[in-house]
Amino acid sequence: MIFTEGEVAYLREQRLGRLATEQPKGALQNSPVGFGYNPELETIDIGGMNMAASQKFRNVADNGKVAFVVDDIASLQPWVVRCLEIRGHAEAIDDPTDSASPVAGPIIRVHPERIISWGLDAPGEGLGKRNV
Repeated sequence: MIFTEGEVAYLREQRLGRLATEQPKGALQNSPVGFGYNPELETIDIGGMNMAASQKFRNVADNGKVAFVVDDIASLQPWVVRCLEIRGHAEAIDDPTDSASPVAGPIIRVHPERIISWGLDAPGEGLGKRNV
């Protein structure tokens, strides 16, 4: 299993993340996206309205480089921030048969290569930063 139990629980309770992709001329694009965790493939499946027509979908189809972040503030007093960053490669899939996206249709599937997290596991249990 590439994600810790705390990371999986966090992914299952969150619905909004941010996906960074690289445009053809090297500019970065960061987009808010809906997503689902795919436990069978251990991927993040990102879907949305008109996904196949989006610039982020074209960026992924062009080069596949992505970073995906989900974060929130769990508490103001005491200050508790939770975050999961996933760096890796992605594929643009027009007609997925095994999607975990909450929206039907084309998806961007993120395959983790590096995971950075904090505030998601009990002290001493989280793996922090790691390559997968």
